[in-house]
Amino acid sequence: MRGRPNPHLRIGEEHRTQHNGQRFWALRDVSFQVKEGEVLGIIGANGAGKSTLLKILSQVTAPTSGQVKVRGRMASLLEVGTGFHPELSGRENIFLNGAILGMTKAEIRRKFDEIVAFAEVEEFLHTPVKRYSSGMYVRLAFAVAAHLEPAILLVDEVLAVGDVAFQKKCLGKMERVAQAGRTVLFVSHNMGAIRSLCGRGIWLDQGCVRKAGRAHEIIREYEEAVTGLTSESLCVADRNPADIEGSRLHFSRVEVMDTEGKHASGFRFGETLVLNVSLGGDLSGGVFSAEFHIYNELGVLVCGGGSGPYHGDYFSSQVRRLRIEIGPLTITSGRYRVLLSMMAGHDRIDTWESAIGFTITECQPFRTHWEIPAHREGVCVLQQSFQAID
Repeated sequence: MRGRPNPHLRIGEEHRTQHNGQRFWALRDVSFQVKEGEVLGIIGANGAGKSTLLKILSQVTAPTSGQVKVRGRMASLLEVGTGFHPELSGRENIFLNGAILGMTKAEIRRKFDEIVAFAEVEEFLHTPVKRYSSGMYVRLAFAVAAHLEPAILLVDEVLAVGDVAFQKKCLGKMERVAQAGRTVLFVSHNMGAIRSLCGRGIWLDQGCVRKAGRAHEIIREYEEAVTGLTSESLCVADRNPADIEGSRLHFSRVEVMDTEGKHASGFRFGETLVLNVSLGGDLSGGVFSAEFHIYNELGVLVCGGGSGPYHGDYFSSQVRRLRIEIGPLTITSGRYRVLLSMMAGHDRIDTWESAIGFTITECQPFRTHWEIPAHREGVCVLQQSFQAID
């Protein structure tokens, strides 16, 4: 179905947006299908056309050419809080915004308590929203929109606002929407959220589809294009001298390798990762130990470990390296970062945040008669078996 025409276009006037003397296309030759129950992630740089695409899909903007076919009730989270009236109370705005989004009065009343509980604004329901903090305003707006029950949900970077706890709550809500079999189109710059929620992805570049396919593969290629770093060049990290305090023992360099001693940044499920860590600073005297912590893209600690104590005299000018083997890696596909820390007794004398990263590219440890999905929930994969018994 076609979107609404441009209200600012005069009758008989041809709309021309010029860019360097030529017509500028926000989107060009973009064509794709989304199946029922699919969660599709849309990524790309600012100005790539992501928000324009969602506005066309939600019929806010009409396409210059082409058409959009939609089957089922659709809801859009494009600009959270649009339609709120600052002079009305939180309670009144729930009913107002819900009606704007297409909810019936009976539906709003049925879900009212859930909306208020999700937004955590019970004490301020009768306060005009103009007195709300920005965080409270966004929580209430998202709560109303998130409790609409559409067949298709369009989401545009709503997770970029709010505190960490609220973002996690939003992610959880969107996961439940996806698990309920509804179709979701999700635009975000949060690659961790895209990996977590989406099985398939589309990369928009200057208004065109540069690549489409499995989400984690699209994200890997997008990140390599943005950073200019290939997977091979991400295997070695040198410490910035400005981040080193004093002359005490510290980490200076880290390399990611496989068990054969070759540089590697991508590993498959069950393989072993090797960190080759170089040390610097004063190594004389004292007792030292090294620790590592692995975090996923959402900041969740996956695992950690530590060495036994080393006496400073153990190291010489020729031997200033540690070899840390981690594996087998029984964690789900995605990108992970490694934090390194050095202890002297019970004191932490050096911490290297996000020292280096690595990627689990495949996670198919168990074969079944059905295709194993690219996305797995959680962090770790545990051995499992199913048995039907009488």
